Amino acid sequence: MKKYILFFVMLPMAAMADGVEDIDRIVHQVFPRTPPVQFVDDLTGLCGFGNGVNKGIAYCTSQNIVFIRKKSGSDVRSAYELAHVMGHAVQVKYGVADIALRKITEQRDRETELRGMVTRQVECIAGVLFARAGLPHADLKRLYKSEPFTGSHWGREPLRIGPKVSIGLNARAEWFSKGQKTGQFQTCSVGEMSADLIVRAAR
Repeated sequence: MKKYILFFVMLPMAAMADGVEDIDRIVHQVFPRTPPVQFVDDLTGLCGFGNGVNKGIAYCTSQNIVFIRKKSGSDVRSAYELAHVMGHAVQVKYGVADIALRKITEQRDRETELRGMVTRQVECIAGVLFARAGLPHADLKRLYKSEPFTGSHWGREPLRIGPKVSIGLNARAEWFSKGQKTGQFQTCSVGEMSADLIVRAAR
């Protein structure tokens, strides 16, 4: 009896053991144009890394590579962080980032608002990827004490001048959860940031 109880208690941990690999697999299965993942010991010196850049993971659009530090954080956090960064990659590779940049350039007075929409959509995409990878439900408010990804973690070289956005932990958790619950990219339209291009691109 004890043997079976132990098995069920350990199952969620086992399910997360290869969470990063599961996200890597599913994102390239659904979106073949997304960048490869390169595991590194340290991001220092890569793609113009500097102060304010996430030390665990970053998407260098200039090199078209996602750099992820080996064994950075817990399995579930690492899986979420890769899913989040791949959300940016999906936006870049399938045209959403171009639309967002055009809107931001034309409406500088609304830049914070528009970047907030982009970030919410990224969290939603990450949640859908989590669901499609078959990973257990994750609550960002339990994983993090403060809002993650407020520093630079994607963009052209040098990464140190990449976008910095804060929408609050609650908003991130809300949109990530929305994506997890539905498992559908249609859920990820946020205000003026439509998910239509993402839905059409998904295989």
